[in-house]
Amino acid sequence: MKNRDLYLNQLIQFKDKKLIKVITGLRRSGKSTLLSLFKNHLITSGVDRNHIIRMNFESFEFDEITNYKELHEYINKRILDPNKRHYILLDEVQQVSSWERVINSFFVDANVDIFITGSNAYLLSSELSTLLSGRYVEIKMQPLSFKEYLEFLDSDKEMSLQEKFNQYLEYGGLPTIVELLDNPDTIGPFLEGIYNTVLMKDVIERNGVRDAALLESILKFIAANIGSIVSTKKISDYLTSSGRKTTSDTIDNYMKMLENAFIIYKANRYDLKGKMFLKTLEKYYIVDIGIRNKLIGLRNTDYGHVLENIVYLELLRRGYEVTIGKIGSLEVDFVASKPKEKIYYQVSATIMDEKTRERELRPLESISDNYPKYILTMDKTVFNDYSGIRVKNIIDFLLE
Repeated sequence: MKNRDLYLNQLIQFKDKKLIKVITGLRRSGKSTLLSLFKNHLITSGVDRNHIIRMNFESFEFDEITNYKELHEYINKRILDPNKRHYILLDEVQQVSSWERVINSFFVDANVDIFITGSNAYLLSSELSTLLSGRYVEIKMQPLSFKEYLEFLDSDKEMSLQEKFNQYLEYGGLPTIVELLDNPDTIGPFLEGIYNTVLMKDVIERNGVRDAALLESILKFIAANIGSIVSTKKISDYLTSSGRKTTSDTIDNYMKMLENAFIIYKANRYDLKGKMFLKTLEKYYIVDIGIRNKLIGLRNTDYGHVLENIVYLELLRRGYEVTIGKIGSLEVDFVASKPKEKIYYQVSATIMDEKTRERELRPLESISDNYPKYILTMDKTVFNDYSGIRVKNIIDFLLE
């Protein structure tokens, strides 16, 4: 197992704190492996194996545990000494009906530290958030960053950094991809399998979707328009022109379902002058570029928007709240904010052309505050400062 230090360190940091640790993220993004890595950490740090209760509800071993009473009984039997701390590690716990009641019961009454994973945001919009208001912490897991991807690759592969980045842009960052690189013909079927499973289990079955074809059409539209302003009207017009009539409400609902399954991410727009969020014209990004490419192919791909998608996910990984900045009629690709920090980013494949460079600089020059401003580009150039606006190579940015 390769380490995922970014996430493992968060689990270690929250270990033995009176909080339930909830790991969320797309299927196959590495949540189960993370729990296994954490179990190994517990054992090497001296925790008795018998005090670790590990259950994966996607495994046939736990197929018969379908309701909260059976789950409670199973865990209760394995708490050998109530005075000793036990660690409960539950994978895809949403498979068990009313599981929240069990988690709440052990959290309140037993000497336990609880870690759970789930592939759907409904995990936290269910009773859990009501029962445990303020008593859980969410760790949002994503596919491999480019930096992690390089760590997962065999170091003896004779490829340039740029070739590895091109490979990452084509196949994406799901951890299993790295194991399939020796036989690239297997990558397409793998991505299709993941996509179908996520769509079927985490969206269609969970929400009782009646029109799976419509759902897929909406997702393909978003995949083809990452980094562009998307509205329900725009999608509706597109579907109508393709001979599919639907309502704005249906499109809205389906998009929320895709968000809740961590397939797409919505970036809201923020008016930098009026200091307020705008309720319309959001942009969407997709959780993994490999899945996007499998959905709509590589032809006619806007390279700049793909890079934008990669940067957006990287900023989320680094713990920023990310919005689109509006300043008058101009737009800043990303405003990355933390409580005591703010950074502005423009993303462009290249700014070697003077007109392109001026277009990318203009929104940043219009911002009057003194927070850092960057243009991220694939260019390699010694000119990296335009009146305080820094230019940084995207690969260098991803490897920071």
